[in-house]
Amino acid sequence: MHTIEHFGNWMNLYNSSKDPNSPFYGKEVNYDVFQYALYDHYIAPGWDSFGSETLYLKVLFADYMNGFVIIELIGEWNDAVYNDISVLKNEVIDFFLEQEINHFILIGENVFNFHGSDDSYYEEWDSELEGDGWIVALNFRDFILQEWERMGLSQYLFYGEFLDLPEWRTLTPLQVYKKVLDQMNRLIS
Repeated sequence: MHTIEHFGNWMNLYNSSKDPNSPFYGKEVNYDVFQYALYDHYIAPGWDSFGSETLYLKVLFADYMNGFVIIELIGEWNDAVYNDISVLKNEVIDFFLEQEINHFILIGENVFNFHGSDDSYYEEWDSELEGDGWIVALNFRDFILQEWERMGLSQYLFYGEFLDLPEWRTLTPLQVYKKVLDQMNRLIS
């Protein structure tokens, strides 16, 4: 686990610790110290803790003019025991909602498990999106998507093969957003 680092090629474009609108503003990272762990496995120091015991993230890019944020996740998304969606919503998402961000792109290649509970915080997040807002989940594992489907989360999150973007690392943040936006416009219209 300690070798899985967040995508860092956009750090010259955006750094959440230098963004006064980010919940991680002012955070200092010591890349020589492993301070967070998933159970008994340390994770790379660049990931940010938002209060969950099993899920960590990195805000890769926030664009306030276009109203989108790209967040990469790592770990186990556990709503059943730790209510991760509640913590994520209250500690991270609400910051961006206050800045009129209404397009959320979650990248889940490094989310290894999901334990669901209820959908109330997903519903709350969805209801607080302004205008044409949406939450897109990119590149999550199939068994996680199946669990989301079983729980009925497809009414709040957009995901699936039509939204997978395996080449996202070769694109700029704006290119990722535009590709997702194009797909969402096709889906919604």
